[in-house]
Amino acid sequence: MSTAVGGGRRADAVRNRQLALDAAIALLSDPGATLTVEAIARRAGLGAGTVVRAFGGKDALVDAAVSTLLEPVVTRARDLLAQTSPERALRVFLAELIAFQSAHHSISEQLGGLDLPATTTLRAELVRVVEDMIAGARRDGAVRTDLEPDVIAVLIGESAFAIARSSPASGELAAAYITVMMDGLRPR
Repeated sequence: MSTAVGGGRRADAVRNRQLALDAAIALLSDPGATLTVEAIARRAGLGAGTVVRAFGGKDALVDAAVSTLLEPVVTRARDLLAQTSPERALRVFLAELIAFQSAHHSISEQLGGLDLPATTTLRAELVRVVEDMIAGARRDGAVRTDLEPDVIAVLIGESAFAIARSSPASGELAAAYITVMMDGLRPR
């Protein structure tokens, strides 16, 4: 017999939820994997019905998995901005973002059409933090002022994602991209 744990949930339900979440995260990190409830259940060693009950559906499960991966990235961006100059924060964060995207770029291909409120909120927060880095670097005279921060953020995000998806993604290519991007952002 299972006993109730925090919030009145049964211990086996909590365990099953964590197994399903871990399986979804693993599948999201595997470029060749197909993200279905059945694949998640198989990877977790659970039945598909158990996975659905644990989260209420695929969208909620994927949202929990992606937001679990994304939350530390957002936290790191905020921490960098608080700990160093905006220009340095942007440079360091770009390298870390490319590494994250290289490891998880297949995620984007599996999210189309899903309702992901937590992920959407975190993505928006990440964009805000990057725009804050850019705005701060502009105030410091390190980034040109003829382009708006939101435009620069899109340029950075889209091109960083392209670099991250290059095969094979290499540290040398990422470093070259960051140098070219940051040099191109310097005031004339």
